[in-house]
Amino acid sequence: QVQLAESGGGSVQAGGSLKLSCKYPETVSYYCMGWFRQTPGREREGLASRDQDGTRNYADSVKGRFTISRDNAENTLYLQMDSLKPEDTALYYCAAHPFVCDSDIARDTQFNTWGQGIQVTVSA
Repeated sequence: QVQLAESGGGSVQAGGSLKLSCKYPETVSYYCMGWFRQTPGREREGLASRDQDGTRNYADSVKGRFTISRDNAENTLYLQMDSLKPEDTALYYCAAHPFVCDSDIARDTQFNTWGQGIQVTVSA
């Protein structure tokens, strides 16, 4: 059974905003949670991660535009996406693992729990 559930995707014009949500079970402890995306013919790209202690990590491609946050009381991880570009079009995934996040999400191979993915489409 899927333990992570993304929502909030959709279509938006370039320059617009979207906010993704990821619900996780309150009975499961995930120290590190993050967001990834993937498009056909391209490797999965780590975008952002956040530890339970509040430490945040971002990929260069989204720094200054995307913001990751986590509401432990609501068991929800968020990704606020602003100033969206057509190249942001992808299937977005929520992921988690029980260890400390790597400061470079691209090198963090510990993610072992994944959502089903949600489509984000940005038109020019």
